[in-house]
Amino acid sequence: MPDFPALDPARFDPPIAARLAAAAVAHPPRFLLLYGSLRPRSYSRLLIEECDRLLRAMGAESRIFDPRGLPQPDDAPDDHPKVAELRALSIWSEGHVWCSPERHGTITGIFKSQIDWLPLEQGGVRPTQGRTLALAQVNAGSQSFNTVNAMRILGRWMRMITIPNQSSVAKAYDEFDDDGRMKPSPYYDRLVDVMEELVKFTLLTRGNADYLVDRYSERRAPAAAVTL
Repeated sequence: MPDFPALDPARFDPPIAARLAAAAVAHPPRFLLLYGSLRPRSYSRLLIEECDRLLRAMGAESRIFDPRGLPQPDDAPDDHPKVAELRALSIWSEGHVWCSPERHGTITGIFKSQIDWLPLEQGGVRPTQGRTLALAQVNAGSQSFNTVNAMRILGRWMRMITIPNQSSVAKAYDEFDDDGRMKPSPYYDRLVDVMEELVKFTLLTRGNADYLVDRYSERRAPAAAVTL
């Protein structure tokens, strides 16, 4: 092994290729779906419901979190029933789908509150780290990518594996019928593409998700704390 003066060889993990060849887990992939509006006819919810149907048709298990009743971050204890429900669903999941309307050029407060209730770590468990993530937004006007771009930043900070594809639906009020189903369109085709990609990335990575986000600095931290 070459000389690395700044490296702790006892904490370094060289056989990466061999570890990534490990077999994937056999159960159906599990997804948590979040949306960002409380309106009776919420287009972010309708889009998430389409995602839910598609994922189930692809053989996945999925759960939609209802944000009604979720308190503002830091305005309730961690054992609040809605907070506990959200965190339990994220721990159960292997991937997420996020959809928010664009409001004032970015995500809604309803959506951000859900993310803010998900800690990076809770009792040694990480509710988001290593999970795949697909992003979508709905627009009242012309197509925009402000919201999905903002959510990509959130996904990175939550240490999630965000897939390359994404969905942005312009004039969402024209894209759903009276029953709340999404009409045939290029927007719908793109949504199917995104869900397919999410399932594929999840199947490819889930058996190695913990290993993919395993960090040298974190492995070294306990040892460093003992020696310092």
